[in-house]
Amino acid sequence: MSLDQLIESCKINNTKAQSELYKLFSSKLFSVCLKYSRNYAEAEDNLQDAFITIFKKIDQYKNKGSFEGWLKRVTINTVLQKYRSEKVFDIINENVIDEVELDVDEESISIDYLLRIIQELPDRYRLVFNLYVLDGYSHKDIADMLDINIGTSKSNLARARQILKQTIEDYKSTQSLQSL
Repeated sequence: MSLDQLIESCKINNTKAQSELYKLFSSKLFSVCLKYSRNYAEAEDNLQDAFITIFKKIDQYKNKGSFEGWLKRVTINTVLQKYRSEKVFDIINENVIDEVELDVDEESISIDYLLRIIQELPDRYRLVFNLYVLDGYSHKDIADMLDINIGTSKSNLARARQILKQTIEDYKSTQSLQSL
């Protein structure tokens, strides 16, 4: 069955087609959920919620653009909706922002460690960091998606980078002490 046929079958609530679509895209969408979730178990819950939303809204996909891109947007929006309802964002004074550069040495820091420390960020920082740095959204887009102002988005990104930078520096100094 082609992807187009699979999508059309999902639109008429064919459970076999839904199962097949889940098998095809669940691992990619799980990695999206993991990026935006606090932990593995929450990512699993978010994936299930995302697929429920996908199956409810699949008739809104009009075969324009990438289907995988559409799935990813629905998944991100489903996860973000939970955080919007939790009111995890504080209004921040826009004058507080200092740009922080993150310099990551891939040889001394594993990708697993980096993903773990990103996941440990407070919700508001993690969400903005992932949307901006990993998924390439603008601060305006992030502000619209999270129902915050642009200054809050910029400030949360700067604070996320500060926390990550400090965590990485602490990790590196611990590693160099252990190698002595």
